Amino acid sequence: MTSSPKKIAFVGDYVPRRCGIATFTYDLRNAVAEQDPEADCFVCSVSDTPEGYDYPPEVRFEIAENDLQSYEQAAEFINLSKTGLVCIQHEYGIYGGPAGSNILALARAVQAPVVTTLHTILREPTADQRRVLEKLAAVSTTLVVMTQRGRSMLQEIYGIKEERVTVIPHGIPDMPFIDPNFFKDQFGVEGKKVILTFGLLSPDKGIEEMITALPEVAERVPDVVYVVLGATHPNLLRKQGESYRMSLERLAEQLGVKDRVIFFNRFVEPEELKEFLGAADVYVTPYHNEAQITSGPLAYAFGCGKAVVSTPYWHAAEMLAEERGVLVPFRDSSALAKAVSELLADEVRRHAYRKRAYLLGREMTWSQVAHQYLAMFRSAREARAALAAPAAPVKTLAQAGRRLPELRLEHLKRLSDYTGVIQHAAYTVPDFSHGYCTDDAARAFMLAVLLEELNHPDTELAGLRSTYAAFLTYAYIPETGTFHNFMSFDRRWLDKRGSEDSNGRVLWALGTAVGRTQDAGLLSWAAELLAVALPRAIETSSPRAWAFTLSGLYEYTRRFPGDRAARQVAEALAAKLLKLYRAAAKPDWPWFEQTLSYANARLPAAALLAGRMLENQELLQIGLRALEWLCRIQKSEAGCFRAVGNNGFFARNGTAAIYDQQPIEAYSTVSAALVAYLVTQEPRWHEEAQIAFDWFLGRNDLGLPLYDPQYAGCYDGLQIDRVNRNMGAESILSFLLALAELKMMRQTLAAYDTAVESEPNTLATAPK
Repeated sequence: MTSSPKKIAFVGDYVPRRCGIATFTYDLRNAVAEQDPEADCFVCSVSDTPEGYDYPPEVRFEIAENDLQSYEQAAEFINLSKTGLVCIQHEYGIYGGPAGSNILALARAVQAPVVTTLHTILREPTADQRRVLEKLAAVSTTLVVMTQRGRSMLQEIYGIKEERVTVIPHGIPDMPFIDPNFFKDQFGVEGKKVILTFGLLSPDKGIEEMITALPEVAERVPDVVYVVLGATHPNLLRKQGESYRMSLERLAEQLGVKDRVIFFNRFVEPEELKEFLGAADVYVTPYHNEAQITSGPLAYAFGCGKAVVSTPYWHAAEMLAEERGVLVPFRDSSALAKAVSELLADEVRRHAYRKRAYLLGREMTWSQVAHQYLAMFRSAREARAALAAPAAPVKTLAQAGRRLPELRLEHLKRLSDYTGVIQHAAYTVPDFSHGYCTDDAARAFMLAVLLEELNHPDTELAGLRSTYAAFLTYAYIPETGTFHNFMSFDRRWLDKRGSEDSNGRVLWALGTAVGRTQDAGLLSWAAELLAVALPRAIETSSPRAWAFTLSGLYEYTRRFPGDRAARQVAEALAAKLLKLYRAAAKPDWPWFEQTLSYANARLPAAALLAGRMLENQELLQIGLRALEWLCRIQKSEAGCFRAVGNNGFFARNGTAAIYDQQPIEAYSTVSAALVAYLVTQEPRWHEEAQIAFDWFLGRNDLGLPLYDPQYAGCYDGLQIDRVNRNMGAESILSFLLALAELKMMRQTLAAYDTAVESEPNTLATAPK
């Protein structure tokens, strides 16, 4: 027999969003988790506002309701999480697209079996509504409905075979069978007969019918009160404010029953709801619309042992049949008054209804419902093999712009072996005495990922990429959640843990892989390693570690923008970077620190990427301001790139060291300028990137090229009178990364220009 899935993704609205689906998803997820403690039950929640909600920790991914790509990204996140089953809560109004069609993108792309709970089944669907339900049913292993009528409708109207549909009732909280008088003093209604309606308020709930009936009820039951519990439905509130509630209050005043109608204008939590239900003598649900296949409030009230009076909408007609409650015609306040009055006046009959409802309700408690869902989950896994996620197409981009050097890997291969990348070289010969470092493995791995996206033709590239990935895996220290950095040539780690900066570079590389690779195995590996290593990033104190990590998170969120854990780390590190700038920056020194040292341009680049990722205008502004200043002071009188030298750096109120100029500074500036171009679309930033790259080709203070095409290598630095002719790993990787990023930007621009020429009416702006 197939075991229960050990990882279950629940998709739908979720608390603290205030709607019935959110509450249902919350209750179902928690009940399943309680029934199967070994299962990892997580949530992909749909948010209807840009700011989202303050979700609890089980929400691992946040889907933007109207962003189709967000659903595709959620599916990929679910697949990478090795999820065993996906449970979708379907309601037309909670997913974006025509009739909520966006959910189909997720349902089609997930690899695990899909179980869909249908909260609405329409007798006369529109063409879009029919299409969405039929296509969702086609990719679902099992459909769950809450009534037998729902199963029949799926068969009769939509042609869905009966064996593909499972009936599981709406869950309810478990509460004892208690005399209503026990709870009444908590709400100031002791000695009263209490009629209750609860749920989000909207005109289709028919509350005005009960208020209209109340004068007649009061004639027969003088001590009656009507409690209306619930906030106005958020969608109605956004469109009309509290006009509906106010109309109900005016109606009660006009009919002379203002003092008998008590409005509790709030969304109540489950424990408080139990107390309200406990205090009710009769529950009324006078909905106007017959086509209501499921009602959570009705299920709660009935299952908790309430005597119910309702109009005969579909769920009520089935649940209250055979003397389990009282049904009255739609929009008939006189019939409603008669039924409620008689039930309140007849304690024996009322108690009989209560007892029957309570006994039947024991099969509806969340623990029982969760047990049925888990059994059905097992059946779903047996019935359907995992779906294969469609592979994303590899982009082919045409070259554009001024000619760039050929991207050659000979020297990088010379420095690479089956372990990793040798750090240093004596001229062009690898220097084994210095061994390997994680910094260079991370850079080399990131380069290999970019070259995959560029469709680089080297047949050895996949093998190199695996070698670098294996080195990063071996460098990981599970006990600390960090990485070693330095390894001797005989494969002994030379440190207990690496620097914060080397850890940040690994996270950058892993995030780049998640964001860009089309290799499913590599994607899964990178996502898993990033997930376990990322939490320690918040504890770091190095600004460059923050910057490297933010760069990686930006890449990661290109694929998974809804990952809340990643976003929280990004927000924390961005706040640190912002605080650092505010403390150090002055009008004549718009910078993050009191000294310019190494990889300087990564700091404004990270501010720009974080600002774009988090939609933070202040970060965008300081990133541009700092980068403009850095580019200005890193230019010679002749207009060529002049990096702050490694021999002394540049302290505030001091003099900038001109030498030793390092390749990493040129690469950092190329990359940062391309980020600024991405953010602003201003051509000057593309030119700044080209100026910094030209430093490698000889447009520098000495007029000497750093890149040597004879060996496809890069010299280690520009000294006062010559180049440092050693060709170490950091140098060649800096050159190759700068070249790769420039090529990627040029090809993207060329692709955009081609698209504009072919579809001038559909593309109005450059790629963002």
